Amino acid sequence: MKISPLKNNSRTGMALIVVMIAIFVFSALAAKFALSMKVEMVLAQKADDEQQLLWLGRSGVEYARWVLSQSASIPSEPYDSLNQLWAGGPGGLGESNSPLSGVSLDNFPVGDGTISIKITDLERKVNINTAGSATLQQALTLMGVDADSLSVVSDSIQDWVQPGNMPRIAGAKNDYYQSLSPPYYCKEAPMDDLSELLLVKGVTPEMYWGSAASGHSPANFQHPKLGLGNAPGQVPDYPFGLADVFTPVSSGRVNINTADVNVLQMLPGVDTNTAAAIILQRAGPDGIDGTIDDTPFRNVGQIAAAGVLNPQAIAQLNNLCDVRSRTFEVHITAHIGNSSRDFTAILFRNTATDIQVLRFYWK
Repeated sequence: MKISPLKNNSRTGMALIVVMIAIFVFSALAAKFALSMKVEMVLAQKADDEQQLLWLGRSGVEYARWVLSQSASIPSEPYDSLNQLWAGGPGGLGESNSPLSGVSLDNFPVGDGTISIKITDLERKVNINTAGSATLQQALTLMGVDADSLSVVSDSIQDWVQPGNMPRIAGAKNDYYQSLSPPYYCKEAPMDDLSELLLVKGVTPEMYWGSAASGHSPANFQHPKLGLGNAPGQVPDYPFGLADVFTPVSSGRVNINTADVNVLQMLPGVDTNTAAAIILQRAGPDGIDGTIDDTPFRNVGQIAAAGVLNPQAIAQLNNLCDVRSRTFEVHITAHIGNSSRDFTAILFRNTATDIQVLRFYWK
């Protein structure tokens, strides 16, 4: 029997092609499977990191509670001030002889990760939910808001946080907000978040954040404006914003050891010179807040030593001010591997052993 070489070679070539196709298909499937496994491993690792980051964030809250508890337990420091460890300061003499000695709030190791904590007391600001017309208008005046807008913004803020059908003379209730596009209702209840101010009649983003936060040079804000108005098209150059001096959560009393010069001037009887004298007195010999030589007020009555307030004004401040803070905002940055997440908590310190978590959230 005679065999054709050509026919045999044809079959061999066809088989080789089939084998190559099979190898290619299996290689592609293997690569796809490997990629899928890699993606699954990455997703699993990320999910594990997310869970660990959450627990690191919660650990940061507990760590902040411990720091605030220890700080309030120091007999020689019956106050809260900017030079203390919780506020990012070097710590006072009392803290150096307490469990807080050597404690750091930056890159604190927890398990396989680290946490960094920043604690800010909210008593350094005025509570927006209890602020009256005089306080609101004083803040707006210090900002340099046009005189025509003072009553509008002040009345509208109070209408927003207080119940009642009738608006104040320059304020706004549901009739005004329902006429907007899109319409919404006047809250008529205390603010939960200060950003609600952006919903209030008359409040602009520049007024809320302050022009300095919008990129305008702070060098232009050395002297307060007179509030006589702006030219058409001129961007208001507010030296600070409502967000810098108000908070929706606090005990309602301003801590004179942590309040800045603008907040202090919102207190009755306190002008620019008085506020500067208060800060100079608490800042110690170097005149700088938050340093080791600070001399914080141990009680509100010690303001009298500055010699710039009469006894009647000091008596009034006793009802509005304190040297202790009760409410704290805690920012926690958790790191593990290449992953990180930011958390925020609001703590209320009733006593050194009773510190409650009012909020805990992240974005």
